[in-house]
Amino acid sequence: MIVCKFGGSSLADASQMKKVKAILDSNPERIAVVVSAPGKRSKDDEKVTDLLYRCNSLVQKGQSCRPVFNEIVKRFSSIATELRLDGKELSEMLDDIRVSIDAGHGADYAASRGEFLSAYIMAKYLGWEMIDASDVIVINSDSTVNEATYQKLAERIESGKRYVIPGFYGETEQGMLKTFSRGGSDITGAIIARALNADLYENWTDVSGIYRADPRIVENASVIPSMSYKEVRELSDVGASVFHEEAIAPIYHTGIPINVRNTNKPDDQGTMILPQSETRGVSGISARKGLSRISLRKLMLFKKSGMRHSLLTMLHIFGIRPCFSLFGIDSIVWFFETKQASESVCQAMCDRLLKDFGLDMITVDHGYAIVGIAGNGMDEAVTAAEAVLALKDAGIEASSINSGASDTTVLIAVGENQADEAVKAIYSRFFS
Repeated sequence: MIVCKFGGSSLADASQMKKVKAILDSNPERIAVVVSAPGKRSKDDEKVTDLLYRCNSLVQKGQSCRPVFNEIVKRFSSIATELRLDGKELSEMLDDIRVSIDAGHGADYAASRGEFLSAYIMAKYLGWEMIDASDVIVINSDSTVNEATYQKLAERIESGKRYVIPGFYGETEQGMLKTFSRGGSDITGAIIARALNADLYENWTDVSGIYRADPRIVENASVIPSMSYKEVRELSDVGASVFHEEAIAPIYHTGIPINVRNTNKPDDQGTMILPQSETRGVSGISARKGLSRISLRKLMLFKKSGMRHSLLTMLHIFGIRPCFSLFGIDSIVWFFETKQASESVCQAMCDRLLKDFGLDMITVDHGYAIVGIAGNGMDEAVTAAEAVLALKDAGIEASSINSGASDTTVLIAVGENQADEAVKAIYSRFFS
């Protein structure tokens, strides 16, 4: 039994949907498919989800979304026409959706309609049954999956049938439609795989697996044949975008393997993601850009119980949620996404922390990236040393290093403007 998820590039137009059908028809074990909203058809194109977010934004400003929504209508109508599907019901659905967006149903509702319409078209095209994700997937307030989801799916799915499920969204316990973070269709696929106790979860995209480095940065970067759950989660968290880092959670304790494959090259084997990987050493390098750094110091900082928690709580009040941390005997360094706070908010936060906690020093500076080096069974100290030497040879300064906190990842902070060169230098050191 195989569960498949197809990303937006795999469903961008009718010709791509025909490829999806061929893949599904080629193996009767593929009994459930999770679909994303149509993605870009070309470099200059716009994703349907982005158009839907724009519609909601216009409505919130008191403006008409009709001109933008007409682009969505054209997109789905052309797909239905080319696939020779009856467009009357689709047209009525599109009208209802526009009215609901105009009525102020909100960003989550608007964004989710791309997946809903994609699933409707794919179900009609395949002749499979569609299950609306909002009927079976319950999302908690912290965006994790409510356990009631699996009971709902068990009650809904029947043996011998084949199903299409829209990705990216579900409902809260209160019945309000809610989306996962962007790329969340990967999470939906993992939920369905767990619910069905699948033998395999195939994640189909527009690349032939997970690369050792972004091929747009490192020319001829190779595909990772296999990696562990931990490796892919940590590599995704530092910028590798092929697989959503939260999608491991639903199947983490099941042992269900994940195969990342290419819709446009279905014969390629892709990358296998396994509970444990037998491959040893560095598997991949990635970089997460757009970060700022908070540095603070206070004598005897950690002598007072709960100090770190109190400081974090204050950061959260100002809308800052750190993604990487370093700790010294009397100091803390936190990295956070620069877009989370303006310069004035950062200054107000520093002033408040200085006053409330009696800090000796606090600064915020910008323009950082975190380079992550992931691998199974690697010697973190040796890996960190080799990476720093590679950066030094390339004339790149490492402002901080986190080694030992994870047995699968070494993290190195560099200037954002040197992030790509840092990835190239480290890749060359380990793989050339």
